Amino acid sequence: MEKAKQQLIAYEVIRVLKTKFEDFPDNTSQNRNAPFHEAFLKAFKPKLEKRNVGDAYNLISLSSWLHGLNTTLGQTFFENVAHILSDGEKRTFKDNKICEGQQRVISEIITDLKNKSKTSDLNRENELIFLQNINSAEVNAPDFTVDNLVITNDYIEAIELKSVHPNAGEMRGEKQKILNGKAVLKKKFGNKEIRYFIGFPFDPLNNNDTGYNKERFMKSVIELEKFFHEEEIILADKLWDKLSGEKNTMREILDIINIISTPEFIDKFNFINDPVNFENDNSKYVKILEEWYMFDEIKIFDKYDILKNKYPKIFYQTLFKENNSVNGKYNNKRKDLLSVLI
Repeated sequence: MEKAKQQLIAYEVIRVLKTKFEDFPDNTSQNRNAPFHEAFLKAFKPKLEKRNVGDAYNLISLSSWLHGLNTTLGQTFFENVAHILSDGEKRTFKDNKICEGQQRVISEIITDLKNKSKTSDLNRENELIFLQNINSAEVNAPDFTVDNLVITNDYIEAIELKSVHPNAGEMRGEKQKILNGKAVLKKKFGNKEIRYFIGFPFDPLNNNDTGYNKERFMKSVIELEKFFHEEEIILADKLWDKLSGEKNTMREILDIINIISTPEFIDKFNFINDPVNFENDNSKYVKILEEWYMFDEIKIFDKYDILKNKYPKIFYQTLFKENNSVNGKYNNKRKDLLSVLI
């Protein structure tokens, strides 16, 4: 993986960690009222003590915090890393048209899959959608958003990034969205090949961090086999390799996380986020920058004497923002200004 992408992924890791450090439940006295949970959990007190969880208040707090981490990973981290690796973007398509024939065959495909009168067949479904007369009578297409969209001169690749534990009934709606999305994209970019996948970031049933068993995974997700062909599904390291176009990408992402995510994280973060600390211990400062893949910052601090004397207002800004809306987000404005001035 090239250094620029390692650096961008590292910034995403730092953002997530800083945000989750801020809302970690150190004080259980501030728990929201959960009387039913507390009442039921009394029966499990001996088991909780064996696991060193503590009392019910701790478990409720940690469960809520972990749910927040899951949400952060699913809604921002995985998507942002996908965009970095693929040079793609999240894009919404509104007010588009498809032809009546496409609308009809999409409805037929969904009905057949729902009733199990047919199994999913990617080639057959693509032919039904793509070979319709796109110049025939038009109808409004549903608006939709692609989690990761890549457009090249030859093809369009769309990937929906999903939780490894999707809600019951979600697969039918996801399949219909993808079929409509294919129809819209074909009508909009008729000369390009249309590829549309559903991606899962890891396989929770596998013992290997980056490994997967697609057949077993498909059986574990409600109605995934019913509505999707295996060729539409990309899972675990295959997803990340497809996004990057390289091998072992998932392992590299995990390595970046493991290097940054240590018990010393918050102390290191606070240290480098005040550029004055470069003067106090520049070897420690640069070592953290190197460990955290902050290559642009290393270049900036190589010109420390020049920049701090000529442009102190910019130089002494924090490397990362610290407020509620962008807590832990890298200060690109500072970096861009100083990089131009180097």
